Amino acid sequence: MHSPDIPLAQPPLSDGPWWRELNSYHWFVLIVAALGWLFDTMDQQLFVLARTPALTALLADQLPDPEAETDPVRKAAVQQERTDKLGKYGNYATAIFIVGWATGGLIFGMFSDRLGRARTMMYTILIYSMFTGLSALSWDWWSFAFFRFITGMGVGGEFAAGVSLVAEVMPARARPHALGLLQALSAVGNMTAAGFSFLLPPQVEVREGIQGWRLLFLVGILPALLVILIFKKLREPESWQRAKEAIKKGERSDEAHRQLGDMKEMFRDPRWRFHTIIGVSLAVTGVLALWGVNFFTPELVRDNAKRAGLPKGDQDWYASMTSLLQNFGAFFGIYVFGWLTARVGRRWSFAVSMLLGWVATVMVFGFMTVPWQIWWMIPLLGFCSLMIFGGYAIYFPELYPTRLRSTGTGFCYNVARYLAAALIFAAAPLAGWFGGLGLTVLSDLGSVDSGFRYASISVASVFLLGLLILPFAPETKGKPLPE
Repeated sequence: MHSPDIPLAQPPLSDGPWWRELNSYHWFVLIVAALGWLFDTMDQQLFVLARTPALTALLADQLPDPEAETDPVRKAAVQQERTDKLGKYGNYATAIFIVGWATGGLIFGMFSDRLGRARTMMYTILIYSMFTGLSALSWDWWSFAFFRFITGMGVGGEFAAGVSLVAEVMPARARPHALGLLQALSAVGNMTAAGFSFLLPPQVEVREGIQGWRLLFLVGILPALLVILIFKKLREPESWQRAKEAIKKGERSDEAHRQLGDMKEMFRDPRWRFHTIIGVSLAVTGVLALWGVNFFTPELVRDNAKRAGLPKGDQDWYASMTSLLQNFGAFFGIYVFGWLTARVGRRWSFAVSMLLGWVATVMVFGFMTVPWQIWWMIPLLGFCSLMIFGGYAIYFPELYPTRLRSTGTGFCYNVARYLAAALIFAAAPLAGWFGGLGLTVLSDLGSVDSGFRYASISVASVFLLGLLILPFAPETKGKPLPE
């Protein structure tokens, strides 16, 4: 009798929709992994939304009070001092979170190869959900930073386990589509967090003594319910079990020096070392470009609204709507990468996404000047600038054998985040430097000159550098996963 935990074999289909090749267990794996990643990104977006209100409350005794000043000039100076201090601690908190994200990606990537995909997913989901919830209990800046670091470790660790699981379980033809869908749902996670922020505004006191940002972090506990499904029904992929047994028994003479999740082998073996260099280079391209876009997009939108004479409340509204619109476009862009790569291959898909990302950034930061343009420019920016992230979920698992798949995927995807954490502190100086150059290129073309516009366009030019990597990247379309 067939066990319900073991998927029924079925012949591969050569045509028709990709999803017709999936049986009930395939769907279960995809749904669980996709929800894990969706809630993962929801939790990290909750942090972005609640960061400033949380720090305002936790640093209350250290922040200057502009309302205590009667002189208008002095009041404005104190308000700026308060804003600058909140911005500084906000950058600290974000950098700590991203460092935790990168560290978790490296550590749990190795755990996923050694302990198993399903077990690691369970651990990481518990970590990021429980510590997001614990963030609601923060009593000072240091406790908040600690909770966010551990949350980041769970957030970073879940990705490698989830994509490796899906890559190894899915039929070959369905694999890029399934992984593209999984990655696209990260945008839905971001939008879900934004929806909760409208229901529980983080900057207001929802009830007497209960601040909205604390309730918003409590919402982050919900993903822990997924662990029940993972624990009861999810099984480790057969390819991982075979790799584990082969190494355990030493069935081949070359297995003696091999281990599951051995990061040293990634650099000792010329093939995996080369793949790692390609993977990290591609990840740096997308992460740095996205950093340049995401950091300056709210400033661009606020600046346009301010120059249009809109009050601060409307400026904030446009900035909030920007996040929703950008992630709406990102969902379709990431999914389209999966559709495209199944037809033209991985390298051409990366090339298209890099070119579109650069063109969209130049167009939006170069020529968006009025508030209403967010309705079409921001979704387009999200579609193009995040499209490349669909490639990371599809391509990175295809670069490594089963014993190193999660280790390699986690390493490639997360090493770039250490650089992103450092660059957080370079944003304002970079914009200031460009502002000091007195450039008039955009105004000569009928737009507006400002330092952050030139800074974002310059950072996004890393997309063009990424094109130089692609001729050396191995094409994996139509090839089985390395064993």
